[in-house]
Amino acid sequence: MAGRAGVISQQAYGPLTGLPRLLSMLDRRQVRATFFVPGYTAHRYPGALRDIVAAGHEVGHHGYLHESLEGVPPEVEAQFLDRGLNALEDVAGVRPVGYRAPMWEPTYATPGLLADRGFLYDSTLMDSDHPYELAIADRPGASLVEIPIQWALDDWGQYCYIPGVSGTGAIANPTATVQTWREEYAGIRDEGGCFVLTNHPFLSGRPSRVAALEQLIAEATDDPSVWVASLEEIARHVRGLQLEPRAVSRPEVPADYQ
Repeated sequence: MAGRAGVISQQAYGPLTGLPRLLSMLDRRQVRATFFVPGYTAHRYPGALRDIVAAGHEVGHHGYLHESLEGVPPEVEAQFLDRGLNALEDVAGVRPVGYRAPMWEPTYATPGLLADRGFLYDSTLMDSDHPYELAIADRPGASLVEIPIQWALDDWGQYCYIPGVSGTGAIANPTATVQTWREEYAGIRDEGGCFVLTNHPFLSGRPSRVAALEQLIAEATDDPSVWVASLEEIARHVRGLQLEPRAVSRPEVPADYQ
């Protein structure tokens, strides 16, 4: 996509225009958020990353070039991780404790690679409404806190249209989108679960979308039964609970499967 000026300008809306608007809204609501930043984004827009840090938000790792990990061997995945870590540290002096795989597609090697680099948590899997300790099969005694996510709480499917890449061109109404998120929020709150919303600045940073999102955030921050926190804060709380770790293992294909 690097050769498509229109597409690149749409993506640039995030760090140049959407991010400042979102940071202002979060400041009004006194919310500390987590921003998962690809290393290349830090290199291309260093001021944006520094603004996130200066505002007191957490920075998480999100690859270097937002690389797909499908079919990638562990040694190459390790290179992606290290390059992203170096970029975030070089640009803003931050060493992330949290990770989210690009396109939410980790490998079975990812947890071990993260543990080797001292990460506290991952936020990529989708198998629970509650955070938990993720055991690492080939590293006895090691674990990561897993903070699960889900596609319904990602703004990509609602707002993203990149011709020839993603979406149909049918852009959702912000009020309807936030109502969907509101219903998910109510259900997860009643279950005592963890509501993790994913908002890309180039999508949710548009004026009408920030206004609708702020209404939902206001409801959460005004609810005395709800703890609004960064993912790092949540992960440290979960680690303090000393939960029994559980593993996510690759399923075995039956030997007689044709």
